[in-house]
Amino acid sequence: MNTNQRIESLCEYRLLGKTGLRVSPLCLGTMTFGDNWGWGSEKSTAKDIFDRYRAAGGNFIDTADAYTDGKSEELLGEFMKEERCRESLVLATKFTYGATPGDPNSGGNSRKTIYRSLQASLERLQTDYIDLYWLHTYDDLTPVEEVVYTLNDLVHQGKIRYFGLSDTPAWYATRAQTIAELRGLERVAALQMEYSLVSRNLEKEHRPLASELGMGICAWSPLASGFLTGKYKRTSDGFSGEGRVKTVQGSGNPVMEKFTQDKNWKILDALQGVAEELGRKPAEVALNWVTGRPGITSTLIGATKPEQLEANLNALNFEIPEGLARRLEQASRPDVTELDHFFAPELQNWIRGGTRITRTARSRT
Repeated sequence: MNTNQRIESLCEYRLLGKTGLRVSPLCLGTMTFGDNWGWGSEKSTAKDIFDRYRAAGGNFIDTADAYTDGKSEELLGEFMKEERCRESLVLATKFTYGATPGDPNSGGNSRKTIYRSLQASLERLQTDYIDLYWLHTYDDLTPVEEVVYTLNDLVHQGKIRYFGLSDTPAWYATRAQTIAELRGLERVAALQMEYSLVSRNLEKEHRPLASELGMGICAWSPLASGFLTGKYKRTSDGFSGEGRVKTVQGSGNPVMEKFTQDKNWKILDALQGVAEELGRKPAEVALNWVTGRPGITSTLIGATKPEQLEANLNALNFEIPEGLARRLEQASRPDVTELDHFFAPELQNWIRGGTRITRTARSRT
């Protein structure tokens, strides 16, 4: 058997958390639909990407009310209407952003904001419901109970089918799911978190909680904003290379931190070495690594050109041999904190008195 082969496609759907919703292992992210921000795709190119993803069997589309100032949702609405494909897609969008200067209720996660955001998204998307409605970013002012009850009501009103949490602390997601379980409300279906070879923080808290509480995980930025494509090169005064990141350089955008950490460049070196041995592009290997990680239901991919989408789709067509996977794991392993020592196998074995205990499966309702 050729260990460089992986039998998987966009048609090999996965269940989202403890729901019956089937989604593709790669989700088409549409932050690049619309050129309002100076680096996205114009309408015809976005349509080509949309059509190619669907032709490959993909059914999971992700957008947000804030993407390209609403243009992303508008284009998707047009495309779905033109192709008459709304019912065959799992359509996801998000709320939180879109704040208007001087209006304290134009952004955030309050009931008022959620209802306003949803109505605007439905109009732009030309649909009467959203399959998966994401809280885009944690809001430290709105009580979690308000969010959970509001989203629960929207499910029962038929305006959304499921909901999830993106970019929230682990304690917040845990509290939201616990409240839903104890009070008989609709549960959080999934988490959407950043995850890549240079950003593995979700492994410490979010992945265990998702497994324990029945949530799927959708990974965003698996290529670390293009860093892991290999198109950027380190220089004495920073880095060189053309791409979207160059447009935000010097803006204070936190994405730039990825380009200033010595460890990340060492991870990139390891990735490029593995890719060369496999005869693959670094982006394909980096994306393949994320899609195969424990707990990951679907991974967001984005493209400004059809050929970039093709490269992303190729990430499902091979398997990283164990030895090379170990090399990537060792190069990208997160730094150990003081608390991590208490979770280590050696200390856990000490707690068990050195005995071997088999964990039996637990049913979770």
